[in-house]
Formats: sequence, structure tokens, C-alpha cells
Amino acid sequence: MTPEHTPESGRSAAGTGALAGVRVVDLSRILAGPYCTQLLGDLGADVIKVERPMVGDDTRRWGPPFLAGAGGPTEESAYYLSANRNKRSIELDLSSADGQRAVVELLESADVLVENFKQGDLARAGLDYESLKERFPRLVYCSISGFGRTGPNAHRPGYDLLAQGWGGIMSLTGEPDGEPMKVAVGIVDIMTGMYAATAILAALRHRDRVGRGQQIDLALVDVMTAWLANEGVATLMTGENPVRRGNQHPSIVPYQVFAVSDGYLIIACGNDKQFAALCSVLKVKDLVTDQLFATNPARLQNRGELITLLTPVIAARERDELLAAMESAGVPGGPINTVAEAFADPQAVARGMRIEVPHQASSTGVVSLIGNPTKLSETPVEYRLPPPMRGEHTNQVLTELANISEGNSLNV
Repeated sequence: MTPEHTPESGRSAAGTGALAGVRVVDLSRILAGPYCTQLLGDLGADVIKVERPMVGDDTRRWGPPFLAGAGGPTEESAYYLSANRNKRSIELDLSSADGQRAVVELLESADVLVENFKQGDLARAGLDYESLKERFPRLVYCSISGFGRTGPNAHRPGYDLLAQGWGGIMSLTGEPDGEPMKVAVGIVDIMTGMYAATAILAALRHRDRVGRGQQIDLALVDVMTAWLANEGVATLMTGENPVRRGNQHPSIVPYQVFAVSDGYLIIACGNDKQFAALCSVLKVKDLVTDQLFATNPARLQNRGELITLLTPVIAARERDELLAAMESAGVPGGPINTVAEAFADPQAVARGMRIEVPHQASSTGVVSLIGNPTKLSETPVEYRLPPPMRGEHTNQVLTELANISEGNSLNV
């Protein structure tokens, strides 16, 4: 491991990265909120994860697999571990007056609060933005929900699968004659977490400039709709719904998965020069001068005919041999790795996309996690803390930040 990918030996909550000195109170759970706060923690923020007593984050039990401990499986699922490093966990009962007061005490030294409660829940606890903004005018308050805090669906709960269906992406994903298909991972949650982190950084910049915080209102379905990108704009332009194309591209041909004699590969010709190079590799140069295929608009119009001609030629080749020939000719393409192969790929290894951090509950003393892809030359990403055990830092944080010691404890 390079130093950038090595956990800090001292396991300090205080980062030295770009967000050093920023403190985040994280009232969120599941994935979108925790993914956001993990990103902030990776960049140096001190993140305090508030969990329900005896229950914790729902995803702790979303398994198997669970982290293997000396006495068997632990409470730490792979799902939970994926989004909760660089945080300190405390247990607070937000339905109690003492728990609510403890959160307010924590906010005295906090810059950011992130929450994803159902509408009205935090208002009843006096922890909504309207209740806090006068006491904490510099606070950046980020609310994440399924449908946002306004509109006719604001009361509805939100999950990634629902957002993928509601936001339109499932109508585009899958084989043309198959059923609508979700993306395999919780991509709406992850993208919402990324939007949230970006919005928080923008709000902090504004706060530092004018001295005033603000509320951020992010909805899973809004994010999914924004993620439609070119397909969404095409629909707005034409009024026509796009159709499922499997692995084919709506605007570029050939740009898809092809079968070869020993598996599958990807060919991604982004322009006419690359298509000509592919035809040379495949020894079908006559296609380059054929007016049906000479330009990308022509290939798009005659997609079926072209793919029918290319499929048997490509199927006769071996994957690695053809990929090597394509690379030599400047034709973009690549393998379709399994997840294990993706982590073992030399490029992923060189870029630190698999990391190991110490974990006291692990039978091996460490846990393997996915590295942060952000590369900063002056303030590199830090891996200071492993995903915390439930309530691991309650006494430490409350003593340090809320002036609540074990001898003077609240009913939290």
C-alpha cells in the first residue's frame, strides 16, 4: 500500500485532509446519508454517527455476509461496512428529552447535520431545521428523503428500488423483450449521497463567505430523474419515450457487449475512425466504405444490419487475443470482469481500490473495504477509523463534546 491507502496508525478522529476541522453530526442510516458522511469523513471531517440504542443502523443486520469475529459472525454486515468508515458511533434515544438535549449539545461544535428521517419525525423532537436555525445560524442542515420535503409525495417513504422505478431508469434497463430491470447496486442511494456531499461543500463555502448556513433538501427520486441525462433530454426534446436496448447505446454504434468464443467483451467505438480501425482488426474493411455504415448516423439507422454482420465475426475470436488486437489498433474495448476480478485487476490494485483497515471485531484483526477513488495531491484521502461498532464512542464523544461524563450521564 502507498501511504495514501494506509490507515492512520493512531485511529484519530481528527483528520488532516481538506475538511479537517469540520464536524458532522450524522443522524442518517441505510445508505444515501451514510455514504455522504463517509465521503466527508474520508476528506478529513470528524463524523459522529448517532444510532438508536440496542438497534443501531438498520444495515448492520442486512446480511449475510457479516464480518467474522473470534466467536462467530458479528453485527457488522458487509452492507454496513461499505458506508461507515471514518466515523465515531454513539447511541442516543432521540425520542427522549435527554437524547434530544445531547444532540443539541453536539451541535454547539458542529458544522453539518445530516438526516433522513420521515417528514415530521425530527420536528416532534425539536431537531428539525426550523427549530434549530436560530440557535445555530451557521449550521448546514442536509435532509435526505425519498421524495423531498415538498410536493404531493413528500410523506411517502423512499427506497432505492422505488426511486429507480419512479424516476424512469428501470424502463431503460434490461433486454428489449425482458422485464424492466434495476441497477444491481443501490445506485440512487449512492448518487444521492454524492449529490449531498457536493451540496454540503457548496453550503459550507457559502457559510464561510457570508456567515450563514442553510438547509439542503435532497430526494432520491429527484436524483434519479437528474441521472437520466441524455436519455431524459432526448425525451424532453422529442416527446418520445426511449426503449430498452440491453447493452446497446442509444446514440453510438457499435457500442455494446459482444460474445466471443470464450466469453464476452465490450466494444465501444465512439467515432468513425475507431470504427474503421475495428473493421481492420476484424478483417471486414469493406464495411468502412459501405454507405450504410460509413458514418455513425448511418450505423445508428442501420444498427440491426451491422450487428448481424459483426456478431459471427467477433464470436469466432478469443477474448484476450481480440482485446489485444483492438488495443494495438486504438479501438476502445475491455473485458467484463466479475467483482472479484475487478478488485484483482492490476489497475485497481495500483489505484488503491481495495484497502484493509484494522477492526477490533474481526477475527483477523482487519477488514477489507473499497477505497475512495478521489486522488488529491495536497490533501489525500485518509482512512483513520474503521466502521465503528454500535455505540463504540458514546462515552468518549459525550464527554468530549457534550460535557456529559459517565458519572453525570443522561438517559440517552
